[in-house]
Amino acid sequence: MELHRGLPRQSPGSEATTRHLLSLCGPLPERPRALDLGCGPGPSALLLAAEAGGLGADVTAVDLQGGFLDELRAAAAARGLTDRVRAVRADIGDLADHPDGSFDLVWAEGSAYNIGFATALARWKRLLAPGGTLVLSECEWTVDEPSAGVRAFWDPHYALRSTARNLAAIQAAGYQVLGVHRQPDSDWAAYYGPLGERAAAAAAPSGPEAAAALGFVREEIDVRERYGHEYGYTAYVLRPVTAGDGGAWPVRPEADGDAAARHAVHALHAAAFGTPAEADLVDALRADGSWLPGLSYVAEGPDGSVAAHALLTRCEVDGAPALALAPVAAAPALQRSGAGSAVVRALLGAAAERGEHLVLVLGHPEYYTRFGFVPASRFGIRAPFEVPDEAMMALVLDDSVPVPTGTITYPAPFGV
Repeated sequence: MELHRGLPRQSPGSEATTRHLLSLCGPLPERPRALDLGCGPGPSALLLAAEAGGLGADVTAVDLQGGFLDELRAAAAARGLTDRVRAVRADIGDLADHPDGSFDLVWAEGSAYNIGFATALARWKRLLAPGGTLVLSECEWTVDEPSAGVRAFWDPHYALRSTARNLAAIQAAGYQVLGVHRQPDSDWAAYYGPLGERAAAAAAPSGPEAAAALGFVREEIDVRERYGHEYGYTAYVLRPVTAGDGGAWPVRPEADGDAAARHAVHALHAAAFGTPAEADLVDALRADGSWLPGLSYVAEGPDGSVAAHALLTRCEVDGAPALALAPVAAAPALQRSGAGSAVVRALLGAAAERGEHLVLVLGHPEYYTRFGFVPASRFGIRAPFEVPDEAMMALVLDDSVPVPTGTITYPAPFGV
């Protein structure tokens, strides 16, 4: 605490990042109820209290360190926000005092690691009111093969994962992705700059525990200076999947040899796209060697009819196997009902269970980013034709397999 007391931040961040993440949340209630977990001295809590929603948020700020909470109370009073910020000393992993659905916004910049990313996703979900948003950040590997030096520091303290693995955890926990933001190096400088100055000026430690704490801080900063290009913080803006996002739609794989289902899928695509092209593409893929039994999924309407359909077939990236997600369609009367999202989520889950590691899609970024897709160019993957960078997307299902780079080769029926 002596090293950290009075510092502006207790993790990498900035007001610019907090505002950007707030903008990714979409519309909020005029005076949202916000919960800032692991708030430290409260830079995020103060900004949310002043700016979230139309009138600023009512913020419950939680931390185990009473000294940080005292700093937050003083800062809130100085800014005239005492009536907006309630500082509570509590464990962010044990929030039993807060009823389900208590908050419109749950915020955790740089604190989820205290209980683990997957645990945070699971435990904090119940706190969100209908339509509520979870914002949290996580330190991640940013290279496929971190060097031995950086692993020697991180592995004993906290097992970092890749963005791909965390996106898979997000899907498994039942969230849709509203936004993903890799925090800039300047956010690290805002944290390590003041902390480094204090560590450099610190007097000789008075005991072994103090010496260990000071040594750890100095090592942490040194590791960042040497290996900072290999890891970084990524922030996620998430919303639980609801019935409107597909949570209430029965989904199943299309049965092999089911002529009625094949006819229904053909009719669905013809109606959804207004032309027979996509319907004919599905039929052509059925007869092609790229067809993978069990990776054609349908969502069923209340009467058992096919409400939506999505298909994964084999493609390649410079000879390495991958999957192409196409086409995807929902019945015209059921578009925006969540049926399409339900079938896509189930299909991606089935692909992951089969051991597939990479899915590619060409489509609307606003739609497919909710499933965790990111521009394929981040991995050095490109389409065999001219296409906007943001529209050619990739989802890594298993990052234990190296992600291939190069040009996509689609099955012959795609005609490209």
